[in-house]
Amino acid sequence: MTNLSDLSTIELRRLIAIKEEIEALQGQIDSIVGGGGTPALSRGQGPKKRGMSAAGRARIAAAQRARWAKLKRKGKAAPRTTKKKDRRHSPAVRAKLAAAARARWAKAKAQGKTTL
Repeated sequence: MTNLSDLSTIELRRLIAIKEEIEALQGQIDSIVGGGGTPALSRGQGPKKRGMSAAGRARIAAAQRARWAKLKRKGKAAPRTTKKKDRRHSPAVRAKLAAAARARWAKAKAQGKTTL
């Protein structure tokens, strides 16, 4: 490739015009391929990142410190004041469910099915 310093001003202008045409066409291709949105940003530019103000970070940090202090106030973890609820079914409910399942299977087997 030729060095740019060896080109004349006319050739440089022509080179710039061709490069601008290429960029314009590339923008059109990107808008078609990208769903008709805005053309892709040029190299080195990305979407603007959202930031958080120092005051916002301070509020979040203070809230987290308060949560940790609340936990540490009463030892390692806050003790439970209520007993954990027993979530198992009673024997009567389990018997009722088992009877219903046996009835479903009996009906399915009577119809010649191997799955429900």
